[in-house]
Amino acid sequence: MSADRLPAVLSATRLSNSFLGELIEICIVTADHRRTMEGLVRLGIGPWRVYTFDSRTVTDRTYRGAAADYAIKVCFADVGNIAVEIMQPLYGPSIFQEFLDTHGEGIQHIAFDCEQRPWGERIADFAGRGFRMVQSGRFVDENAFAFFDTERDTGTTFETYSIPPGFVWPEPEEWFPAPPPQGQAPPVREQRG
Repeated sequence: MSADRLPAVLSATRLSNSFLGELIEICIVTADHRRTMEGLVRLGIGPWRVYTFDSRTVTDRTYRGAAADYAIKVCFADVGNIAVEIMQPLYGPSIFQEFLDTHGEGIQHIAFDCEQRPWGERIADFAGRGFRMVQSGRFVDENAFAFFDTERDTGTTFETYSIPPGFVWPEPEEWFPAPPPQGQAPPVREQRG
């Protein structure tokens, strides 16, 4: 970006072209979600909620602009206002398997709430800045998620997702190392976009 096209600095934390909003998630891609959860539990991160994102739980699955059949083991733990996520590709084409094949295990993407912009505007904002959508889907046909081809320009992939008002996460397949004490549900993330 040339100096004459740089955005204006509005404050110590904001540029005139800001649209990403709050950082809400950091994701580690791994070949073994159980090993990664165990290591993070030793560091005090957890408990973990474990789900499988596949044809039973995710609709409108796309990969690089086409419909795709893929499955991912997805694990979540909250640390303050940030979700830590673990993804293990199970089958089918995905940017997560590409990351493992190219880089090995590690932090593969970060997610932002995009300041409660409507879903179509978010996708258009990324596209208008030269970042095409490379993977997407809708968990339980409600929680839309999309990943963008930002790695070459930023060093990582960016994601946005939309949790609709009143969305309740289904009970996970598993809690690790154990579920929270009776009556203490995990925090419910409000709609962020």
